[in-house]
Amino acid sequence: MTRAAVLGAGSWGTTFAKVLADAGCEVRLHARRPELVHAIGERRENPDYLPGVRLPDRLQATADPAEALADAELVVLAVPSQSLRGNLTAWRELLPPDATLLSLMKGIELGTTKRMSEVICEVTGAHPSRVAALSGPNLAREIAEEQPAATVIACADSGRGTQLQTSCHTRYFRPYTNPDIVGCELGGAVKNVIALAAGIAEGLGFGDNTRASLITRGLAETARLGLALGAELTTFAGLAGLGDLVATCSSPLSRNRTFGEKLGRGMSVEEVQQSTRQTAEGVKSCRSVLDLARAHGVDVPITEAVVRVCHEGEAPAQMVREIMSREAKPE
Repeated sequence: MTRAAVLGAGSWGTTFAKVLADAGCEVRLHARRPELVHAIGERRENPDYLPGVRLPDRLQATADPAEALADAELVVLAVPSQSLRGNLTAWRELLPPDATLLSLMKGIELGTTKRMSEVICEVTGAHPSRVAALSGPNLAREIAEEQPAATVIACADSGRGTQLQTSCHTRYFRPYTNPDIVGCELGGAVKNVIALAAGIAEGLGFGDNTRASLITRGLAETARLGLALGAELTTFAGLAGLGDLVATCSSPLSRNRTFGEKLGRGMSVEEVQQSTRQTAEGVKSCRSVLDLARAHGVDVPITEAVVRVCHEGEAPAQMVREIMSREAKPE
């Protein structure tokens, strides 16, 4: 039986802890707040993020990271991407030396433009073969309710990737493996930015043609950047690319799409942030994605437009006009 520690008890961290437990792992879920730990232990649910979803008895919660990490063979990191470095620095000495480190995060670090696996290796000193990333069309609530879904585990070590695949394979959750960790992480990060644009368009009252255009051109934008970073083009046609992008741009369960929709309806970034406890990763990551693209000479017009709306005060309607008035180019 695999001993797994999940660090981060938000909706996705809790959901993935449930998946691991349902797959037969012994799971310890770390939550910062003792009252949430108590609620999970007493009520067998996470009332803050997954109310009404019963959590397996094999899943135990703790507010003590040392208790969560003791003898763990698999360490799952499920904190907001921009807080990873600080959290991981605090946990570094507690990490078992041979544990697999699995990232659930979808973002690019501000300032460094590093992917999450790169941050993990830098902070912990772990060899890249020990680090993996999970990405795909994985809306937490649907998976928690055991609706069928697939995902991708990206790992340079094929044997470790196969072990991870076994550790989280259930009757409702189907993991595939892919050695292209660059492409999988990049697809997961950029799709949040494109989903913000899709949500803005929804809030402005535009329909399916607009959404489909943003998804398609957003995928092209992601693939251009991915190729410049050494990713495999085929990754972006799969679950970690197109699959994740479609789900995140289309579903009302998507934090980033919902955030963008509220912007399109006239709320400010600050007002939207105050209205939710969930983290919309694309709001911060759009700047680091743009910095990464500029450093590699890659044109990312949708990302540029999202940055202008989220951080430079541009009106959403102006964003759409500027995207549509760009110089015509061959597809």
